[in-house]
Amino acid sequence: MAASAWEDGARGQKQGRRGCEHYDRGCLLKAPCCDKLYTCRLCHDNNEDHQLDRFKVTEVQCIKCEKIQHAQQTCEECSTLFGEYYCSICHLFDKDKKQYHCENCGICRIGPKEDFFHCLKCNLCLAMNLQGKHKCIENVSRQNCPICLEDIHTSRVVAHVLPCGHLLHRGYRCPLCMHSALDMTRYWRQLDDEVAQTPMPSEYQNMTVDILCNDCNGRSTVQFHILGMKCNICDSYNTAQAGGCRISLDQQ
Repeated sequence: MAASAWEDGARGQKQGRRGCEHYDRGCLLKAPCCDKLYTCRLCHDNNEDHQLDRFKVTEVQCIKCEKIQHAQQTCEECSTLFGEYYCSICHLFDKDKKQYHCENCGICRIGPKEDFFHCLKCNLCLAMNLQGKHKCIENVSRQNCPICLEDIHTSRVVAHVLPCGHLLHRGYRCPLCMHSALDMTRYWRQLDDEVAQTPMPSEYQNMTVDILCNDCNGRSTVQFHILGMKCNICDSYNTAQAGGCRISLDQQ
């Protein structure tokens, strides 16, 4: 495994790229857990039955001269730059993406640092435009994405901060509290048109149903429609039926 990792890295360098699909770097990490060489912790974890602890890495191998040495930014033998950015805590080598190490998060984040702040209650870095404008949930990132089940805190995929305060990698509705993840106004208007153009059969036209809105948490009684039931309070179609259908007597 170690040999193939080095060969892949060397081959990539000859082709004008360095590192792996995850990071651009000129060295391999020597895994302290199994003494194998991998370009990054993700490559290691994808091929082994255990995880590489990035914080315990002490040695790297230069992809150019193959010298194994103390983890550092530049090769002590041939002066190869292992990474434009290097964190001596996370042992992260990569091209410059304005990264910074957040002491509170305990890992490196993509910056620029001045565009982010660390929310102590949520316990993660958020964009400055969310400061004082987001709903705090304690340690919200210390969980898996409820949709893709990947760890949010250490994931390389950007997590979206929903109006409800929860985080997820993708999706239009939070699966935890069912609030809409995005501004759905435009889609609700399209649904208005579809409902208007799709009349229900005569036996259903006077049928009403009680609904609960997942966005405003309000309850209302609306006309039943197969395409969706619109909240009378906030106009959202993100609703759930809260009772059985019934014929509206005042419309008979």
